[in-house]
Amino acid sequence: MDGNVHRHGLVEHGLRRALVTIAVVGATLLEIIDTTIVNVALPNIQGNFGVPVDQAAWVVTGYIIANVVVIPITPWLQRRFGRRQYYVASIVLFTFASLMCGLAPNFGSLVFWRIVQGIGGGGLISTSQTILRDIYSIEEQGKAQGIFAMGVIVGPALGPVLGGIITDDLTWRWAFFINLPVGIVAAVLAWNFLRNPEKPRNVPLDWVGLGLLALGLGSMQYVLDQGQQYGWFDDARIRFFTICAIVGLLGFTIWTLRSLIPVVDLHVLRFRQVAAGSVLGMVLGVSLYGSILILPQYLQNSLGFTATLSGLTICVRALAVMLFTIPTAIMTSRRLVDPRLSVAIGFILLGISNWMLAQVTAPQSDFAALVPPLVISGIAMSQIFVPLSVAVLGGVPNAYVPATSAFFNLSRQVGGSIAAAVLVTLLVHDFTSYQSALAAGVNLHHAAVAHFLQSADTLRGRLQLTDLVERQAAVLSYADTSRWVAIITVALAPLVVLLRRPAVHGIPAIE
Repeated sequence: MDGNVHRHGLVEHGLRRALVTIAVVGATLLEIIDTTIVNVALPNIQGNFGVPVDQAAWVVTGYIIANVVVIPITPWLQRRFGRRQYYVASIVLFTFASLMCGLAPNFGSLVFWRIVQGIGGGGLISTSQTILRDIYSIEEQGKAQGIFAMGVIVGPALGPVLGGIITDDLTWRWAFFINLPVGIVAAVLAWNFLRNPEKPRNVPLDWVGLGLLALGLGSMQYVLDQGQQYGWFDDARIRFFTICAIVGLLGFTIWTLRSLIPVVDLHVLRFRQVAAGSVLGMVLGVSLYGSILILPQYLQNSLGFTATLSGLTICVRALAVMLFTIPTAIMTSRRLVDPRLSVAIGFILLGISNWMLAQVTAPQSDFAALVPPLVISGIAMSQIFVPLSVAVLGGVPNAYVPATSAFFNLSRQVGGSIAAAVLVTLLVHDFTSYQSALAAGVNLHHAAVAHFLQSADTLRGRLQLTDLVERQAAVLSYADTSRWVAIITVALAPLVVLLRRPAVHGIPAIE
């Protein structure tokens, strides 16, 4: 059957499309918001179970490792079990694992169910994007990706708000229980109204390729998440898993390119749209997840914001995304602007916003000072995600869309993981450097220091000076991380020229 005819048969209208869209948005928000909520609640989980920081990190690490391993094999799972069946099973698994996480009697049980939750979550994002592409007509692809963008970009901003409320007013277990009603509604709607693009078929599984992929991605994720905790390559475990990551990913690539039944179709990377879009998706992940990681620490540790106020501050960006994504989606659908131009402008604005954020990162900043860079950041992301998604998914044949969506979403996830690893390392390094430099200047040769120590109790004065130095060093290091995100974003923005303008309304793609 011709791909366009086949795809046309999946387009939905009216109430059915609205209900499927609600299910898809709910499932997308489930996966993305949960990650940020748990990050906020992690200190409470650590204290409740009495585990050290490095052990508590497995609540996050275990989930992400399972997540990144499942994302690339999602297209195969859809073909084997049927997209509707697999999607609903993923929602049910994620929701049930959320319940078990909330009821976990001990830390080991919590980590186990977080891994199960990650397996379910890995099937949601790329499948959601493919479903939205199929149920909306070619003329409405901007709208479809705009809806998806609401979940992907707004989700990480709403997560800290909910996480803050849970942290301040409830127990950490509600970070998981909050998923139950949304998961149940999404599963029921998807099961009753979502249609399969094709019948499930008994596609053989390349077990060797799957094993190498799991080894490579799992080991890489472990190194990224745990590297800073253990001192990177000074630690034997990090060296071992780095070797496992290299061997696994290299072996997977060589094996898969020769396999007759590849578990992941790497040939999709021959499309320039997919290769360039995956790299740009990674850059988007760096800025999207990097700022979510660093900004709450600055707000709470340096400015003294509550967890709830910190989340509400970050929510300013989400509001800007929601406001500007709609007109961007309309202009993209109607071909009023070249998607490549929108993406380029978005990345430049994203770099500017992060640089502005660095400039207002100070010990006495207030909410008003943070609003302009956060609003510009939101506008930037609204200019990136929809046009980039349309350009990438619209530039490949329909048969390759599931694999393309998986690669695009995996790249954003990996970009976020790399951002977390690199930015935390830079944060610790810069903090140590600034602390040493500032401490060296705090001595009795400075009149202000001598006067301060003479006018206060000596011991108390020294403690206050030490605290002041540490706070100032932290603020300077937070500012530096924002500058690094700005530099990375702007430096890689020229990759936009590798994209092609996608075909819309039957018009061929423009070189």
